[in-house]
Amino acid sequence: MENVNLTGHFLIAMPAMEDPNFAKSVAYVCEHNENGALGIVINRPIDMKLDDLFEQISIDLENKTLGGTPVHFGGPVQVDRGFVLHQPIGQWQSTIAVTGDTALTTSKDVLEAVARGEGPNKLLVSLGYTGWSPGQLEQEISQNAWLTVQAADDILFDLPAEEKLVAAMSLLGVDFATLSEQAGHA
Repeated sequence: MENVNLTGHFLIAMPAMEDPNFAKSVAYVCEHNENGALGIVINRPIDMKLDDLFEQISIDLENKTLGGTPVHFGGPVQVDRGFVLHQPIGQWQSTIAVTGDTALTTSKDVLEAVARGEGPNKLLVSLGYTGWSPGQLEQEISQNAWLTVQAADDILFDLPAEEKLVAAMSLLGVDFATLSEQAGHA
């Protein structure tokens, strides 16, 4: 597991994952380096829609069709802060280019552009993120807490949340329902 870079990969929680923040979750790794890793859980919508979020941050969402888009629980860190996964990357104040045309932006300017109908074509908005200290993610993977697979844009942005886990598993050719909790311990 030395020097494996999982930026741009999905992390799929194994069935044995007991942490309620991550059980049955799919996380998208936005950054992974010697300082640790940062990801966003992409299949845990919360009881909030974009129009509610925009109202809270005092931005008028002109594009009403986006108003019903769910906001996600991105992870247990900084849950009061918005994180926007999007395509294309664009020019925003605080953006991490992840891979290909996908980026993570934490500055409000991207949401202001979305409100005006000038934002990225594809987006997933979350509150909070998931963070791992140096070596922690590698350790969790070695303990069979997560499966990893190269992310697919259509799963990230186009599928409803409840379909993302099965779709991410299918990238590995594995059915989540039949996955043994003892995988890797044969």
